[in-house]
Amino acid sequence: MHDIYVTAKRDAGYNAKVFLQMLHERGGLATAKYLINATQPSEGYTRLYERGRLDLTVEARVIDNPKWHPLFTDDEIAKARERLKAYGYRPDR
Repeated sequence: MHDIYVTAKRDAGYNAKVFLQMLHERGGLATAKYLINATQPSEGYTRLYERGRLDLTVEARVIDNPKWHPLFTDDEIAKARERLKAYGYRPDR
């Protein structure tokens, strides 16, 4: 999860301070679940969308790597997938 922050700052010019704070306060898994279960995309999600970098969202990191799937419910996986689909994200696979 911290890699998302570092890569977004380095490659997309987005300093996700709120995301970093959430990681420190909640931990990685709880932060991911919170963001995925939110009724609206986070500000960070929107900023990454504007930069054409949805691949750096929590949703994409979870969906694109099956090793994370066991940590999430089927509903959470579906929510992440639907949010990405709604914003036109197409995984490389």
